[in-house]
Amino acid sequence: MTKIIDYFFSVGSPWSYIGLDAFEALASQYQATIHPHVIPVIEDNGGIYARNRPEPRRAYWTKDLKRWAAVRGKVLNFENRAALSDPSPAGFMVIAAAESGQDWLRLTKALQEAFWGRGEDIGKEDVRRAIATAAGFDSASLDEKGQSDAVQAIRKASHEKAKAAGVFGLPTFLYEDELYWGQDSLPFLERHLKGEKLVA
Repeated sequence: MTKIIDYFFSVGSPWSYIGLDAFEALASQYQATIHPHVIPVIEDNGGIYARNRPEPRRAYWTKDLKRWAAVRGKVLNFENRAALSDPSPAGFMVIAAAESGQDWLRLTKALQEAFWGRGEDIGKEDVRRAIATAAGFDSASLDEKGQSDAVQAIRKASHEKAKAAGVFGLPTFLYEDELYWGQDSLPFLERHLKGEKLVA
């Protein structure tokens, strides 16, 4: 029986960026199919953007990100973050790639590496298109499809699915009706994939 993992994430989420390689490897190891859902944080379910957190928690959040980045072998660039555009349009490109049967994982990695590793402004059309082109995609086609009503409908459906399932933060992994929030919960997901589901 095919194992299916619904993956709720955002290109603009540093935790999604940090944990993606480990998640991909885990899914491959257990021959699980990943269904991607590009969504924002769901505040109605209790999700809180870092910018809205008190300073002590935000400071700890940054330190923890750096620790996990070191563990995962990722580079994080925090310079000029406030000056960068909304990266959502890059996420729309990822949805378009997935719906076209293209390698959305490769595109996601390229965009996240640019955004979080090098501090590039992927919210800008010319920047994200250049990144997608360098990664081997027809960037103009994907970007145009990303702005289509069809892709926006898919994004809305993903958001509604996530909200109904109880998702709030990113990334979140849904497997057999069990949610695992955060890339640090991958060990719990792995045990579930092995048939050792943990119930609190």
